[in-house]
Amino acid sequence: MINWYGLVSKDLGKLPECIDYYLKQLEEARVEAGLKGNIERNASQIPGVVEHRFNQLQEIEAILEHLNIELRKTRARHYKKFLEAYQRALTSRDAEKYIDGEDEVVVMSQLINEFALVRNKYLGLLKAIDAKQFQINNIVKLRVAGLDDAELYSRNTR
Repeated sequence: MINWYGLVSKDLGKLPECIDYYLKQLEEARVEAGLKGNIERNASQIPGVVEHRFNQLQEIEAILEHLNIELRKTRARHYKKFLEAYQRALTSRDAEKYIDGEDEVVVMSQLINEFALVRNKYLGLLKAIDAKQFQINNIVKLRVAGLDDAELYSRNTR
């Protein structure tokens, strides 16, 4: 497994590769979230799948925090520049408004937003895996109760 946190924290230029990697992993993981085949095999695989995908989520969270730290560092540098150059002309609030328009700050904010989207997709994946675990549990309970192939009907059919 690639240590993306180490690579991205040393070189932000690796971020597009990192995003592509995690999006490909997400596509593979969607298959794991599905419920198909033997119930016992599905149930036995869930702990390993959860552990692997949760570890990936934690690495994504660490990279996202690193990007936020870099953004704060960039903002601080621009803040200092504005206050030194316009000591009496700008208030702190004015300087912050100008900082938000700086190209470097905008680009970092956009990178963070894009990477946060990857994180949110992984959160959705973990919810899907949790739902799969819940479904397996319910299917097992139904089988124990003797309802192997039950169907649901609505009383209010029109």
